[in-house]
Amino acid sequence: MHGICSKPSARIDFRGYSDADWDGDLTDRKSTSGYVFMLLGAPVSWVSKKQPSVSLSTSEAEYIALSLAIQEGKWIHRLLCEIMAAANEDGPDLMVREENLSCIKMTKNPVNHGRAKHSDIKYHHIRDEVKRGEVKLE
Repeated sequence: MHGICSKPSARIDFRGYSDADWDGDLTDRKSTSGYVFMLLGAPVSWVSKKQPSVSLSTSEAEYIALSLAIQEGKWIHRLLCEIMAAANEDGPDLMVREENLSCIKMTKNPVNHGRAKHSDIKYHHIRDEVKRGEVKLE
């Protein structure tokens, strides 16, 4: 049998992992974003992509990668919640793991951090997602 199976009473385990390789390309010094989303221990979505601009710090590169991961995670999360609602079950939480503590602090504190104040506004949606409780970071 192939596919993703779970016990009827088990809570659906859905989580993402986000990371960045800061300054990894020696020709243009752009960082690489990466994420993977796991559903019941199996990968369901993943990407490794060069960032559009040069990041000035590891924290900024991680912040950009986290932004991309959360966008993808929200789409998958909505799909899972619709499927679970049809089965009269609660959808899973959206949990994203990020190992860079400075990046996590930037998402939880709306104060302009020195490392993020120059970041493009399009990445700051992370703060709203965390504040509303739609995304949990570890």
